[in-house]
Amino acid sequence: MTYQINGPEEIDWAQFWREKLEAKEDRSKDWNKRAPNFGKSAKKDDYPIKLLEKMDISKEDTVLDLGCGEGSITIPLAKLAKSVTGVDSAYKMLEILNEKAQKEEINNIKTIEEDLTKITIDDVGKHDIIVASRSLNGVLNIKETIANIDEIADKYVYITLFGPNNWKLEKEFYQSINKEYFEFPSHRYFFNILVDMGIYPNVENLNIGKEREYESIEEAMESGKWRLDYLNDEEKEELYKYLENILERGENGKLSNPDDKADWVLYWWKK
Repeated sequence: MTYQINGPEEIDWAQFWREKLEAKEDRSKDWNKRAPNFGKSAKKDDYPIKLLEKMDISKEDTVLDLGCGEGSITIPLAKLAKSVTGVDSAYKMLEILNEKAQKEEINNIKTIEEDLTKITIDDVGKHDIIVASRSLNGVLNIKETIANIDEIADKYVYITLFGPNNWKLEKEFYQSINKEYFEFPSHRYFFNILVDMGIYPNVENLNIGKEREYESIEEAMESGKWRLDYLNDEEKEELYKYLENILERGENGKLSNPDDKADWVLYWWKK
C-alpha cells in the first residue's frame, strides 16, 4: 500500500504494525499443543531472572500477567507480590500453571482463560502492575490493547518484545533456500505507537546473553522457533543440513551457536 505522508506526525504506526503482522502468515501458534513443552524451552535461558530484576514489586502489589503461559513469570511474581492474576487464551497453559502453583503451595494466583486483547478494566479492575511478557508481538489491534493495559495499571507497566537479533538465524536460513521471510513488526514501531498515545517509556535490552543449547539436531528443529508446519519436506531436509553446519558441540556435549540466543527488549513506564 502507498501512503502520501507530509510529515512524521501523519505516520500511523499502528497501521504499519498491523500490515506487517497481516503479511506474516505464521504469526499464530497452537499454544495448547505447545503447552507441555513450552516450560522446557523457557528454562533454557535466564530471561525470567533478567526481567524480574528490572521490576519494582512489593508484597502490597497486585499484578496482572497478560499472556501468562505456563507460569514461567507468574510463579516467581506470586512469590514477590500480594496477588497475581494470570490471563491466557490457552487452557492447557493455565492447567500447567495451576498445577505448578499447587505443587509449590502458592495460593495467591488467579487464572482467567481469555484472549489478552479482550481484557478491559471492567473485567479485572485496577491492578498495581501490568506485565505483558513476550505476549504482544502477534497482537493486531495493538493500540487498543495498549490503551486497555494503561488504563488498568495503577503503578507500572512492563512489556517485552522481540529484539532486532531474535530471528537472525531464521532470516539467514530462509535466504539460503530463496524463500521470503516475513518478520514481526520491529519494536521501534511499538515505541512510536506509545509516543503517539502520549506514553513515554523507558527502553532497554534485557541482554539475556546465554546461547540456546540442544542435545541433537532433531531437538533444535523441534524447539518451536523454526515453525516446521510452514516448511515442506525438502525445506526440512535443508534446515537439517543448515543446523548441522552452524551448530557446534561444546565442552558440555551440547550443540549451540553464538547467534542463537534470545533477544528481548523491555518497555516500561510509571503511571
